[in-house]
Amino acid sequence: MIYRQGDVLIMRVDESPDDFGERTAVQRDEGRIVLAYGEVTGHAHAIADDHATLWLLPDDDRLLTVEGADVALRHEEHATIVIPPGTYRVRRQREYVPATDEIAPRRSYVAD
Repeated sequence: MIYRQGDVLIMRVDESPDDFGERTAVQRDEGRIVLAYGEVTGHAHAIADDHATLWLLPDDDRLLTVEGADVALRHEEHATIVIPPGTYRVRRQREYVPATDEIAPRRSYVAD
């Protein structure tokens, strides 16, 4: 299953969180897990439910675990997305620059 809210992509994976080895829980911001902050508005793609955890993996990838019940991914400018229990990779869209054939370090202007 794949979910997308603005420039945030959430992809369900079959592995358990333990399969990813060492990981660090990302601290909540005012009680919410923030998957991404908007660059222009300051709004956030966030989950307030207690039974979700965002993990930072050694390769700077991020993993979201949802346990026990659905959670709501909210953003001020997008429809709420309901995410069922499971393990998910969280990615943020980047901008491809054809002139250099590289992925730009800045986020795409698709950002909120």
